[in-house]
Amino acid sequence: MIAVDPLTFDVAGALARFERDGYALLGRVASDDALDAMRARTDDLMLGRVVYPGLFFQHDTTSGKYEDLTYGHGWEGPSENYRKIEKVEVDPIFGAWIGNPVFERVARAKIAGDIVIYRAVIMAKRAQGGTVLPWHQDGGKFWGLDRDPELQIWTALDDAPEDAGCVEIVPGSHRGGLATPVGGVVPANILAGSDAEATRVALPARAGEAILIHNHAWHRSGVNRTGAPRRALSVCYMPATTRCLRKRRAPREFHRVFPAR
Repeated sequence: MIAVDPLTFDVAGALARFERDGYALLGRVASDDALDAMRARTDDLMLGRVVYPGLFFQHDTTSGKYEDLTYGHGWEGPSENYRKIEKVEVDPIFGAWIGNPVFERVARAKIAGDIVIYRAVIMAKRAQGGTVLPWHQDGGKFWGLDRDPELQIWTALDDAPEDAGCVEIVPGSHRGGLATPVGGVVPANILAGSDAEATRVALPARAGEAILIHNHAWHRSGVNRTGAPRRALSVCYMPATTRCLRKRRAPREFHRVFPAR
C-alpha cells in the first residue's frame, strides 16, 4: 500500500515543521493500488454494499452551510452524499492503511508506549457540493478525554485542490492551546479578534499525499466546486493510557494500532 520505502522515507523534516507550525506536508505515501482500494471501499460503505455494525454516518447538507447539518440520523440509505463515515478502522482495507509503517514511524516519534486511535473517519465532499467546515480545533471537553491528543494524519484519497475545499490552517495556532475549554468550532468573538484570515495557509493535496495536523491547530475547509469528489481519511493517534471520561454510557475503548515495542 505504500508508495515509498517506509524504512528510509524521511519523516524528520515533517516532524520538525509539525512542532513549529502545527502542520506538515508528509508528501505522497499511498500507492495507486491503495488509493483504488480505499476509494472503492468508501463507495461500498456509502452505497451499502459493505456493512459493519456500529459505523457512524452523517449526511451532508444541500445548502453547504455548517449550521444546517443534522445529527443522530446515522445511515440514511445508499447515497454518495455522506459527509462523514467514522469507525472505519474495523474494515481491513482502512485498518491496513491506518497501521502502515510510515505512519507508525511518525506516531512513535510523538507518542510513547502503546498507541491507539481516537477515531478514523472518512471526510467527504461530493462533486459540486459538500459543506463548509468552519475554523475549529479537535479537542476539549467535547471530545470527552482526560487529555487532548496532538497528532492527526490526513490522507487525500482524491485530489484536493483549493476549489475542492482543501484543508486550510493557521500556522502556529496550536501553540495557543484551546480557544475555549469545550473545543470544537472557534467562537465568533474569538475569531474576530484573531489574525486567522490574514495568516491562513491553504494546503492543496494530490491523491495519496498525507498531512500531519496538530489537534489544537485552527483548521477549516470549504465546499467542493469541482466536478469530482473530494474524499480523505483522517486518523487521530494517541497514547493508550488516554481515558474516556463520559458518564452517561460506558467509557469508550480505543482501537490499539501500534503495540509498544
